[in-house]
Amino acid sequence: MGDSMRLILKPLFDAELPAGFEEVVRAKLLGKEIKTGEEVVVNLIGEPLHFKVLLAEPSPLKVDERTKIEFSSGGIDVVNIEFDRPVDDVIPLENGFVVVLGNEIVVLSKEGQKLYSEEFKELKGIRATEDSVVVIHGSGIKIIRP
Repeated sequence: MGDSMRLILKPLFDAELPAGFEEVVRAKLLGKEIKTGEEVVVNLIGEPLHFKVLLAEPSPLKVDERTKIEFSSGGIDVVNIEFDRPVDDVIPLENGFVVVLGNEIVVLSKEGQKLYSEEFKELKGIRATEDSVVVIHGSGIKIIRP
């Protein structure tokens, strides 16, 4: 995951987006602060184009040249999240997920926002309730409430 800054936008209008449109939108949003869940407007040739922000990572995110912009289309919200190593397990929570990557755990919100991550020397297991994650490691446990 690294410190990548990314924005997943869902167009709230009906139009085919041309290839390279990410560049145009990035240029229009440069320097703006954007949060997950809000709506942003990009003015293009006098036309206001509305987008819903499905994911701003981090949130709030200040858009710069390195910000990766993706578009989600159709009626289904799809968020792809790539990690820098294989995913061993995903444990659902009431308001998110715990992703297990070897000895590291990453807690994500339902939208895919990274809430917490930690690497454990001796990760032995993870249990979850609706609102808590219990990490079993070494000779102890850690309780996380995202």
